[in-house]
Amino acid sequence: MRLGSLEIRPFSPADDIKAELDLSIRAFGPISAARRPGWAASVQASVDARQIFGVFDGTRLVASARYHPMRQWWNGRSLPMAGVAGVKVAPEERGRGVGRAMMSVLLTEMAAQGSALSVLFPTIAPLYRAAGWEFAGGLYEAVLPSHALRALTPAAGHDATAVKFRRATPADDAAVVEVLDRVHQSLRNCGPNTREPAAMTRWLDDEDHFTYLADDGFLSYRWVNGHDQVDVQVLAAASAATARAFWHIVASHATMADRVRARVAPDDAVTWLTKDPAAEIKRRETWMLRVIDAEGAIAGRGFPSGMSLAVPLEIADESLPANDGNWMLEVADGQARLARSDNRAGSALKLGIRGFSALYAGVRLSTLRLAGLASGGDPADDASLDSAFGGPAFMIDYF
Repeated sequence: MRLGSLEIRPFSPADDIKAELDLSIRAFGPISAARRPGWAASVQASVDARQIFGVFDGTRLVASARYHPMRQWWNGRSLPMAGVAGVKVAPEERGRGVGRAMMSVLLTEMAAQGSALSVLFPTIAPLYRAAGWEFAGGLYEAVLPSHALRALTPAAGHDATAVKFRRATPADDAAVVEVLDRVHQSLRNCGPNTREPAAMTRWLDDEDHFTYLADDGFLSYRWVNGHDQVDVQVLAAASAATARAFWHIVASHATMADRVRARVAPDDAVTWLTKDPAAEIKRRETWMLRVIDAEGAIAGRGFPSGMSLAVPLEIADESLPANDGNWMLEVADGQARLARSDNRAGSALKLGIRGFSALYAGVRLSTLRLAGLASGGDPADDASLDSAFGGPAFMIDYF
C-alpha cells in the first residue's frame, strides 16, 4: 500500500533492523545494552515471519508496527488472536495520517492470517479507536508485603507438599503452553493469552526469570531492585494445592524481599489465601480489543452453560466489510453462533465495531448505551447479553 510517497509493507530480509532500533529508541526511549540481544532476536523472528510492517520513504523507515500470533481465552475456550505491539511513528512524521494508514494495513493482514481478535495496550487511544479497537479489560497486580505469604489460611484436603513440580527449561516451551491452556480452560478465564512455543522458549531462556512447572500450573518470577522485591509474572494453577505450593515458593524469599508484586486476575485467590488479607489488587494497565472476524469470534468463544438467547444485531464495520450488516446471535449449551439475518423488523441492537468488541469483552450494555456505542434493540435483552458475555476480562502478559 502507498500513502503519497510512502510505502507500507512487511520488513524484508534486506531491511536493516538497526533502523527499527533507532526508531524504537526515538519513540519509546533507550534500550539498554543488556536487553538488546533479546530485543534483536524477537524483532528478527517477526521479520522472518513477515509479522512486522514498516512505512518507508524510499529506504528510510518512518513508522513500524508488528503483531504476535497468540491464542486468547474467553470463558474457557480459546481462539486465534493477534497481539499488536511496537506501534510507532518518527516524531517528524506524526500528524500526517501515517499511523492510521499503517494500522489499516496491519488489520487487513491479521484478518488474512486468520486472527479472530486483536489486542493491544494503547499509547494513543484515538488512533486505535479510529481503527475499531475499544477498551476491554485490564492488567492487574496484587501488591503485598512478602511476610503476608508466610502464613496461608488452612485448607483441608489440599496438601501443597504433595505437589510435584520442577524447574522449567527452554525445552519445556510446548509443555508450558499446554499447561497454561489447561489452567485457563479449567478456570473459564476471560482475556488471558497463551503465546506460541517459540516465544515461550525466549522467556524460559531468560536467566533473570525463575520458572517452575507442575502438571496443572506454571510459575515465573524475578528479582527487582537487587533483592528488595519479587515480581511474579505468572502464577497459574488449576488446583488449590498447586496454587499454595507456588505461593510458598514466592513466600520463601520473605527474609530478603520486602514486598511481592504479582500479575493476577482481579479476583485472584491470593486475597482469600492469606490469613491477613494484605493483598491490594490494582489495575495497572488497560488493554483494547478489536473483533476482526465477528462470526469466528462468536463461534470460538465460550459462554455460560444453561443459557439460551436469540438477539438480532446490526454491526457496522467500515474497515472490515465482512463484519458489516445484519446478524442473529444465538447462544445455547455454552456455545454461540452468528448467522446472517434480514432483521427487517428494525428490532436489531445496533453496534459499531467498537461497541461490539466491548460487548464481546463483557462491558455492560448500559455502559455502551450511555457511551453511544449501542442503540436500539429490545432493552429486555440487555440483561441476558450482559450475562452471556460477562466475566472479568484480564491479561497478565504485557507485550
